[in-house]
Amino acid sequence: MKNELNIAKLLAAFEVIMEKGETTEFGKRYQGVEASTDYDGYNVYLKGNGVELHIGFHNIYDLKYDQAHLKDSFLKKIDSLLQDTSADDHR
Repeated sequence: MKNELNIAKLLAAFEVIMEKGETTEFGKRYQGVEASTDYDGYNVYLKGNGVELHIGFHNIYDLKYDQAHLKDSFLKKIDSLLQDTSADDHR
């Protein structure tokens, strides 16, 4: 799984959520995905659809989920967030 995820895309989704999301106890939530970070910004967290993703320093990540379909749904949601933002940019 080392290179399975596109970290740049995930970090772009994190930025979208932080920009457009509603404030939660831990960070921001946008379209069902919650984003947060630690105090120094070296660790980024995304969670939703039964999936938790931690992206650490040097783009090392840990993806936790119980079932593969949850992971697939989460990654599709991330793609959707970025596509929606791209469509907004072209309006």
